[in-house]
Amino acid sequence: MNKINKELAEIFDEMAKIYRFKGSKDRFRVRAYENAAQVIDHMQEDIRNYMQNDQLVEVKGIGESIAKKIREYIETGKITKYEELKKSVPSDFVDLVDVQGIGPKTLEKLHKELDVETKSDLKEALESGKVEDLKGFGEKSVQNLIEGLQEKEKAEQRILLAEALEISEMIKDELEEQGDIKKMEIAGSIRRRKETIGDIDILATADPEKWEDIADFFTSLDSVKNVLAEGETKSSVEVEYHDRQVDLRLIEKESWGAALLYFTGSKEHNIHLRKMAKDKGFKISEYGMFAIEDDEKVAGQTEEEMYNKLGMQWIPPEMRGNNGEIELAQKGDIPELIENDQVKGDMHFHSDWSDGANTIEELAQHLSEHYSYEYAVISDHSKSARIAGGLTEEELEEQFEAIDKANKVIGCSLLKKGVEVDILADGSLDLDDKLLEKMEWITASIHSRFNQDNTDRILKACENPFVNAIGHPMGRLIGKRKEYPIDLDKIVEKSKETGTALEINAQPERMDLNSDAIRVVRESGVMLAIGTDSHDLASFRYMNLGSSLARRGWCTTDNILNTRSWKEIEKFVEKKRERLVDRNY
Repeated sequence: MNKINKELAEIFDEMAKIYRFKGSKDRFRVRAYENAAQVIDHMQEDIRNYMQNDQLVEVKGIGESIAKKIREYIETGKITKYEELKKSVPSDFVDLVDVQGIGPKTLEKLHKELDVETKSDLKEALESGKVEDLKGFGEKSVQNLIEGLQEKEKAEQRILLAEALEISEMIKDELEEQGDIKKMEIAGSIRRRKETIGDIDILATADPEKWEDIADFFTSLDSVKNVLAEGETKSSVEVEYHDRQVDLRLIEKESWGAALLYFTGSKEHNIHLRKMAKDKGFKISEYGMFAIEDDEKVAGQTEEEMYNKLGMQWIPPEMRGNNGEIELAQKGDIPELIENDQVKGDMHFHSDWSDGANTIEELAQHLSEHYSYEYAVISDHSKSARIAGGLTEEELEEQFEAIDKANKVIGCSLLKKGVEVDILADGSLDLDDKLLEKMEWITASIHSRFNQDNTDRILKACENPFVNAIGHPMGRLIGKRKEYPIDLDKIVEKSKETGTALEINAQPERMDLNSDAIRVVRESGVMLAIGTDSHDLASFRYMNLGSSLARRGWCTTDNILNTRSWKEIEKFVEKKRERLVDRNY
């Protein structure tokens, strides 16, 4: 994680939001700055390395205008245009412009008519009834605004799993350089792979005489912004990335398993275990499991020992939610959850033919060099997604040739011909069936009308014989947009009837389907397909988030379509086409 990259990414993201507030005439600037922010945020190396020999403009997503601003920031510590833009809108509006129900026009109206300038102004106007009294606002729209604001405030207390993993792995790598730590693990909700994270918990074990040195090293790390506490066994700091609190706990090796179990959670899972232990005459703490009668320690060195003493299998952290996993473990029926390295291909990503940052040739080269995939499905947007550079039937036909050419260069048919086709308001698709029939994999997604129940749109899309999967079925953007209303049971039933898969979209802001929905789908027998929805090379690493979501939904390889060979996927596609064509869907 590079500090200057993060700073520039945040600046360009804010510039995009300001231009979005200013209105539709600036929509292409919005897209340019959003792309630049994403590209820089995902860079693996320091952006200053690209300044040599004017290489900045060679980076996809960075044109001459943005490159000039990057140079200005590196040389002076500020961007003049950004400073000007900040003065043109109330500061809180930048954070509010993406919140569901609170768009630029709404903010502008409230600013003009009620003199709303801050988040607290907005909250007061909504709660006092002033907004509802304005023309164009009713009880329902005000409630939507309140819910959107609440969702935003809730999101500000937590960060995305991808961000938390990046911070925690960085801290862990730095701590390993200290040299005295014998074992270390990231615990808490990160270990359970929850979609959003509060504080970060790291556990470590070492010889007790080294604990003070380790604590001093931890609180002196370059990334530490503030030291909140430094004690014998626990130190807490605030790091400069997202102002997150990171706790380091030093554990005696005899208590390692008990501490790891305790600090991993979930709270509900641990309460259930403590009740079971009490019924067996034991008590559990972070120090171990002890007999109630004489306080003799009976377990604690490993998690497996703790679970075994209670008469059950070890339970993977992703399953620890008190949702029936304990009962399964008692019967010895914990499933063999999917591992990320069992995924054989990415089912959804974009190229620069629509809104991706990289050429088809670059994608082919990157995937063939860095991943052991058997297949990877290019899924650029279709023509209705104009702001995302959606492609017409003719352009997609041309893209087929580019895919064949790229495959020839790398010497194998890695890239597959796909599309992310738009589901229109009536549930029809925005591409002709004659073109869809030539595709190897089709993901159908909703990109409009997020405030309505979209069940019927998805049901109709499932009935198209050429639709293989429904993309990001719940439509959420974590912290920005709630899931739109759908009847999941109806969608699962229709997916099973038609032979349509449902996507696990691994983008950090989407993580869609969520883990509860994945369990429902898994139990129905409907297949799931994981796609990263990558728009740049760095985002392919998010496949591990998709695999983690699948694990939180208790999935095995039997449930995940892209753990299978391409021949098996072709059979899945062909089976649906034959079945639905025969039934005249």
